[in-house]
Amino acid sequence: MHLAGYIASLFIGISLGLIGGGGSILTVPVLVYIFGISPVLATSYSLFIVGSTSLAGAFNSWRKDMLNFKTAFLFGISSIITVFITRKIIVHNIPEVITIGNTSISFAVLTMVLFALLMLLASVSMIRKEHVEVNDNDHENHFIKLIVYGIGIGLVTGFLGAGGGFLLIPALVLVLHLPMKKAVGTSLLIIALNSLTGFIADTGHFKIDWIFLLTISIIAITGVFIGGLFSKKINSEKLTKAFGWFVLLMGIYIIIKEVWFS
Repeated sequence: MHLAGYIASLFIGISLGLIGGGGSILTVPVLVYIFGISPVLATSYSLFIVGSTSLAGAFNSWRKDMLNFKTAFLFGISSIITVFITRKIIVHNIPEVITIGNTSISFAVLTMVLFALLMLLASVSMIRKEHVEVNDNDHENHFIKLIVYGIGIGLVTGFLGAGGGFLLIPALVLVLHLPMKKAVGTSLLIIALNSLTGFIADTGHFKIDWIFLLTISIIAITGVFIGGLFSKKINSEKLTKAFGWFVLLMGIYIIIKEVWFS
């Protein structure tokens, strides 16, 4: 099973290198279902793995002049603050069992169900990926839009340990009018900053198995560079849609498993 997990970690990195995102959303399911790590700890591990892998991807984009540092830092301010508060204060004060009326649900199960719903949203975004039309005359309320997007992405990253690239890239293209390739590179840097900030905020809350965590991260980072080598030879649009269908099936599987068989 661990060998399968290492192979899956490599493919998470490869998908990031090939299509600029998507693979990181499989990190938590791999940690939970293959390596047997508890969901809450898995979100913390995912923050480090996604953060370090995205940082490697951002470095690749920077080498190709496909990264806008100013946008990354301006956009990232609200999301970084949100991630830090979420991981440092909110997540660790949520009870293990949440009771609403006569219904009780464990926070671990709730985490996986919410993660599965996020996977469904991400899969639809990848499957229906279309050319984005930009309206250059729409410059009003950009600052407010960025803050709202930043907070939303910060909550996704903070609670679920996912990068939220499928939310970030449309925002960078539509709100800030970045070219698609530069939006992908810039989103990777924002994801890296958000995820690593969240992991730092977790310091002291969990006992970290650094050998395991660094092993998975190094394998995923290796995958990023492998994917980058083949990115020009593979039709990224078809690959993104195919990967979207896979994520959709995984999301449905997690919901069925957690709701009916947990």
